[in-house]
Amino acid sequence: MRFLTAGESHGPQLTTIIEGVPAQLRLVEDDINRELVRRQGGYGRGRRMQIEKDQVKILSGVRHGYTTGAPITFVVENNDWKNWTKIMGSAPISKEEEDKMRRRLTRPRPGHADLNGAIKYGHRDMRDVLERSSARETTVRVACGALAKVILRAINVDVAGHVRIIGGIEANVEEHLSVKDIQERSEVSPVRCLDEQAGAKMMEAIDQAKQDGDSIGGVVEVVVEGLPIGLGSHVHYDRKLDGKIAGAVMSINAFKGVEIGLGFEAANRPGSQVHDEIIWNQEEGYRRRTNNLGGFEGGMTNGMPVIVKGVMKPIPTLYKPLKSVDIESKEAFDAGVERSDSCAVPAASVVCENVVAWEVACSVLDTFPADQIEDLQQAVSRQMEKAKGF
Repeated sequence: MRFLTAGESHGPQLTTIIEGVPAQLRLVEDDINRELVRRQGGYGRGRRMQIEKDQVKILSGVRHGYTTGAPITFVVENNDWKNWTKIMGSAPISKEEEDKMRRRLTRPRPGHADLNGAIKYGHRDMRDVLERSSARETTVRVACGALAKVILRAINVDVAGHVRIIGGIEANVEEHLSVKDIQERSEVSPVRCLDEQAGAKMMEAIDQAKQDGDSIGGVVEVVVEGLPIGLGSHVHYDRKLDGKIAGAVMSINAFKGVEIGLGFEAANRPGSQVHDEIIWNQEEGYRRRTNNLGGFEGGMTNGMPVIVKGVMKPIPTLYKPLKSVDIESKEAFDAGVERSDSCAVPAASVVCENVVAWEVACSVLDTFPADQIEDLQQAVSRQMEKAKGF
């Protein structure tokens, strides 16, 4: 299974084409729209989320509510496009028309792709960079993850995400919470936090950052429950599933770090407090007493819940902008300001959740026969029964 995305932040639409989805999978637009609504929510979002109401259109690969096995096309239209048709249109314009619009961007924002992308691709107007590098592209990545979740639910695998830290404020989260508990509790929190008191402090920190013209980041966590043993592989570096997940999480806009299970904390503990003892019983088969390694050993799933944390830096667009240099005059200026959030960590939790779901679903389809969803369900069930009595 694979996908490509296309589209700009203020272009007419965002598009993704997905190939390799099993046939006969029940799929309707609401399956995707639920996740798009979740992505747009969260305390600290900016004005853009008041303009857009993200809804998917399924344009191919689904007939009468079921996938056909052909490539699937999702489209999400940008409502704000009507205000940007001249600035972002594909038709050529004259120098006079361009000068009249006065929207040429020559001041790169620290922390953004603006300057690097302009140098790499030779753009004197950095809008050609920031429109594609915008986190708005994660809209259709979430749409792909929503499809992945439908596949995973068909084999009784559930995914949940929540926020652990915002602006240095850390949630106190009980261990061994089920995915269902995480889903229910995170959905009622404006910051997707499982600790109500910490959540209130996080909202105060977001308000303060907004008042200061600043931004704050945080840490999100994703949990995947119900996976069979053996997804991924130990035999080569590029087949290790934890490595694929780590790379995918790092590809999310503004993410700067990934941890599996204990992550960096493992460096501070002796091996006796890191590795998970193996146990067995007839009903469940092989399990671990603990889950410090986050559901992975040797690049493969071990049957325990997969636990992934992602670190999101503060959004670099600041209403009290940092210093930068105009690429035309080479003079120092305050960096340009585009519409922005003061904190997007709650929304990033949803993005991370769907990105992880995608990688897990891809691994499932790589491992088992999957031309039809029934083939996949039967193959996964057989493997899980076989592993119990191995």
